[in-house]
Amino acid sequence: MATDVSVRIADVALEAEARPLAEQLAADAVAGKLAAQDATLWGPDAEPESSIRLSWTTLHESSRPLLAEIDALRAELEAEGLDRIVLAGMGGSSLAPEVITGTAGVPLTVLDTTDPGQVADALAGDLENTVLVVSSKSGTTVETDSHRRIFEAAFRANGIDPVSRIIVVTDPGSPMEAAAKDAGYRKVFTADPHVGGRYSALTAFGLVPAGLAGADIAALLDDAAAAFPALKADRADNPAIQLAAALGAAHAKGAEKVVFADTGSGIAGFGDWVEQLVAESTGKNGTGLLPVVVDRPESPGFADAGGDATAVAIGPATDAARIATNGPLGGQFLLWEFATALVGRLLGINPFDQPDVEAAKKAARALLDAPTGAQQSAPALTEGAVEVHASGAWFSGASNLVEVLRAFTGAAPQAGYLAVQAYLDRLDDASAAVLRTELAKRTGLQTTFGWGPRFLHSTGQYHKGGHQNGAFLQITGDAEEDLDVPERPYALSGLQRAQALGDGQVLADHGRPVLRLHLTDRAAGLVQLVKAAQELEARQ
Repeated sequence: MATDVSVRIADVALEAEARPLAEQLAADAVAGKLAAQDATLWGPDAEPESSIRLSWTTLHESSRPLLAEIDALRAELEAEGLDRIVLAGMGGSSLAPEVITGTAGVPLTVLDTTDPGQVADALAGDLENTVLVVSSKSGTTVETDSHRRIFEAAFRANGIDPVSRIIVVTDPGSPMEAAAKDAGYRKVFTADPHVGGRYSALTAFGLVPAGLAGADIAALLDDAAAAFPALKADRADNPAIQLAAALGAAHAKGAEKVVFADTGSGIAGFGDWVEQLVAESTGKNGTGLLPVVVDRPESPGFADAGGDATAVAIGPATDAARIATNGPLGGQFLLWEFATALVGRLLGINPFDQPDVEAAKKAARALLDAPTGAQQSAPALTEGAVEVHASGAWFSGASNLVEVLRAFTGAAPQAGYLAVQAYLDRLDDASAAVLRTELAKRTGLQTTFGWGPRFLHSTGQYHKGGHQNGAFLQITGDAEEDLDVPERPYALSGLQRAQALGDGQVLADHGRPVLRLHLTDRAAGLVQLVKAAQELEARQ
């Protein structure tokens, strides 16, 4: 079948195992029904949610009226010298625009953090030339609301009328739409309300910030449109059916993780986008597919993936990859959305809800409302710039950082996974990501890395709802500076700490090992952590 997207199942055994599933999906006309937005595909329990979440299948057509509107606004902004676009959004509101603009090579400052240093750096840019895009389905997302408040105050303090510099993307009828119109913000875009956040790449949530930044969003829709006929075809060689069948067959054999590496696709950061799509869609009811995003095909976890993982190349196939997907960005968006929805059917879950995401938010809110002392705990031990906070039977007798890491990694099941969660500045503290490589190399466990709190809107669903075999390493750190959130009783550092502690408590309540390492000096502490990880012996 000729198409602009393709899937290659490079593993002969996997291809043979996937073929009957692909043939059954084709015989059941599942792809055509999905394209026609049939809400019955995932069973009666899922039908109420799926019936209001399927408009993404035709966004390559329904989003086209947005193009002229975005182009006109961009021309207005350029005429006024406003050429710096800052995006405040979480999850699907930030991940797709970041991939689109990164691939197009156009600048976009993305705020999906509560780290005061990272937000302060964004504020330190040229506010005279800055437009803030506030992107949230409801407008009640605490991170995005905090960013809006902070930037609005900064604009005003610099003699700039905030309403002329704030653009809103939200759902129609949301609290944010009403508040934005009342405030008189420059422009309010409303997105299709029948699309969930992780499927929203080709809605206003993906297109508005990317288009204002200068990406060719018309070409993005064209690429999706070119892929659509193949993806809706009820044939076993439909690329989405092939991909779903391969992932489903691998999962049935125990490969509950999917390891992504870019092999020359030309797409920047696709793994971060597909991570949310797959984890949040499938990680529930004690099952699912855990995405593991690695730097390159040679990285540990991909090149040496064991029986619990499927290595997937984004781009040309490599010797290590069992599956490879190819095509332009718009086509890849649609391919993975179709395939993920079909995998949900194979796994017997609803791919459109996220029942466990709210738990961490509630826990964080409770801590924010609590007295300050309730957010503090004495470290079990301190070594240099690292304070160790741990609880549970796994932590016993450790007297230094290496022993702590040894006990922690030993608490993960043999076929489980480690999750490194860095509540830090993902620009200035980027070296924290090295820990993923070092721990994966020495433990042989699949190891994920996420920046907090953005992973809470992504893999956070899988952590609580998927296979319960993870061990969670949280890294927090003192901030050199802080930012108060206007008209709120907290600063960003307090919000960031509450998000880490809240999620850690929810994970501990699930019986999972949780270790929090707090850095009293971020630079020195990260050096210590990497060195300690390098001193671990290989896991037997």
